[in-house]
Amino acid sequence: MEQTLVIFKPSSVQRGLVGEVLARFERKGLVIAGMKMMQLDEAILREHYAHLTDRPFFPILVESMTATPVIVMCLRGVQAISVVRSLTGATNGRQAAPGTIRGDFSMSNQENIVHASASAEDAEVELRRFFKPGEIFDYDLVGMRFINEPSELEL
Repeated sequence: MEQTLVIFKPSSVQRGLVGEVLARFERKGLVIAGMKMMQLDEAILREHYAHLTDRPFFPILVESMTATPVIVMCLRGVQAISVVRSLTGATNGRQAAPGTIRGDFSMSNQENIVHASASAEDAEVELRRFFKPGEIFDYDLVGMRFINEPSELEL
């Protein structure tokens, strides 16, 4: 099963949306393999958003992402990366489809509720960035057989 990183951004923390957004992931059948609250700083954001550091909006991104603590989470499931990306919707909340997390809760490109890993490679690097060894757990939900048909677990 795949693992992916989700960051509940300050916009979700400040607006009291963490529980509602988390419930969407759980109802879909994703397993919470790790979760913690932390305060981000510019150094980790420069690493995490290295592809954006030269962009004119990077200082605004840093200001936004350091405004409050965030919640980082590792979700696990069959094709977890694409499932999470589908649930979150387009990056710009104004363009995200209704029914997606950003489509329902965001009107912004930056204040868009969550970050989600874009690929398996990104997920692996990002999970190592935000979680220490021993902070991600491998367990099965008791009701897993009601979430995935057994052959799907081989994907």
